[in-house]
Amino acid sequence: MKQGWHIGVVIPARNEEAHIREVLEGLPEMVDVAVVVNDGSTDRTAEIVNTAAANCELLLLEGRGDGVGASIDRGHQHLLDVFNAPFISVVVAGDGQMNPHDMDALIQPILEGKAEHVKGNRERHSGGYNRMPKHRQRASKILSWFTTLAAGQPIGDPQCGYTATASSVLRNWDWAHSWAGYGYPNFWLINLARRGHTIAEAPVESIYRNEASGIKPSRFFLSVGWMMAVEHHRRNLAWLHPKNLTPHTIFALISYMLGWSAILPFVSNDLEVELLSRGIPGIMLCVSFWAIAHVFDRSATRVHRELRLNATT
Repeated sequence: MKQGWHIGVVIPARNEEAHIREVLEGLPEMVDVAVVVNDGSTDRTAEIVNTAAANCELLLLEGRGDGVGASIDRGHQHLLDVFNAPFISVVVAGDGQMNPHDMDALIQPILEGKAEHVKGNRERHSGGYNRMPKHRQRASKILSWFTTLAAGQPIGDPQCGYTATASSVLRNWDWAHSWAGYGYPNFWLINLARRGHTIAEAPVESIYRNEASGIKPSRFFLSVGWMMAVEHHRRNLAWLHPKNLTPHTIFALISYMLGWSAILPFVSNDLEVELLSRGIPGIMLCVSFWAIAHVFDRSATRVHRELRLNATT
């Protein structure tokens, strides 16, 4: 427990026999309950969990190999049944790449009432990305840019899964609409923004050894890119709800529609016809309209968040 809040930890694990004991036995004393979700491991992960000497109550749930996102969902939902009082759910990977000493800084914005969800940012840590391979650093920066567009607010190091979430968010989350695999942090950030929740970042250490990633880059970018595009438009369409309509949301929607009409050959409007007649290429029109839309979208996201905060205080 920390400052009156219970602390729960969710640990998705798949074939992590080499690191899971270190992760569990290194958890800080403020942690009340740790839930390990064994996502279809074929090694000794479950056996080691059952013999680990953690500083907290330790629970093991057996998953079905549905993916890291599904495992985290199971852990969050289990903590909802464990705690009756306010709590913070911290996600810690089972591969030993997250420093338990960073947990205190990660949960602090929630304890201080400054955020409802806090994500780690390895780039902001004094050691930077440390030994993270260069190609993964480049991929992280690209995904940061796309996640910022999709969430309507600045997002750094979106692939860092070291997160802390207030129980008030979890109790009202739409668990039927989720994302089971890699890209889960991006999905959450976009939908947190859609719901008007406050998001903060905290520097966390990047720990890399010689692990080989199981991610196939082409498949990852295709699936996660498509998911972010869908969730981005789903979030924007939410602006059509009467309670979300503001001048910012209206201008954002109009700009997005102009952006799409600039690249769809069977759609046109007088403004675009006039601009095209003046020699402005269609792709430039599209980019310009979408850039304007993103400016309004950021404003709309901020206003939506402020209205929600005012309604709950």
